[in-house]
Amino acid sequence: MADLTLIHTAEVHVATFAALAPEADLCHVVRPDWLARAQTGIGADLTAEISAEFKAVTGPVLCTCTTLGPTVEAMGATRVDWPMMQIAAQHAITAQKPVLMAYCLASTAEPSSALLRRAFGERHADITELALPQHWPLFEAGNSTAFCAALAESIAIELAQNDYACVVLAQASMAGTAAILAQQVALPVLASPQIAMQALLAPQILG
Repeated sequence: MADLTLIHTAEVHVATFAALAPEADLCHVVRPDWLARAQTGIGADLTAEISAEFKAVTGPVLCTCTTLGPTVEAMGATRVDWPMMQIAAQHAITAQKPVLMAYCLASTAEPSSALLRRAFGERHADITELALPQHWPLFEAGNSTAFCAALAESIAIELAQNDYACVVLAQASMAGTAAILAQQVALPVLASPQIAMQALLAPQILG
């Protein structure tokens, strides 16, 4: 049995997550078609298909797709952004400032926002959403470097204009943006892949 099974909707995530836990035994399920179909809503047919795949897996499961997160969480998986959202909420509560949540896909907005609000518990959830759909074609074209650079530029502009406790990069595909922004801003910039893997596989994470 693998230490962890990861459900991805983009092949690029396999290398990203494998690099975070080189000593772990990881099983990767890659289904880009699920994200494509989920853009117009997750219906009964897609839910049944995901459920069948999930039932074939033994051991813990991490879903790295934000759009599919609520559906797979209901089946027992961990959502890649849940540990990150908990940290973001704590930063906001401590600093008494809002969280800036950046995302590209419209289908990400509602599940990400709802999860972040859940992380605040009974406290007021002060969240500013920053939609950056104009940069998504770069990711779809496989140009991750340009994608993350463009995201960083747009987020930096927002940070220069308003005060936040931290930045949440809502989609796992945006993770590379964190390192770029870390050179430009002092506040925490949170990316879900490393935080989730540390939460689930702490003994296997190196560095």
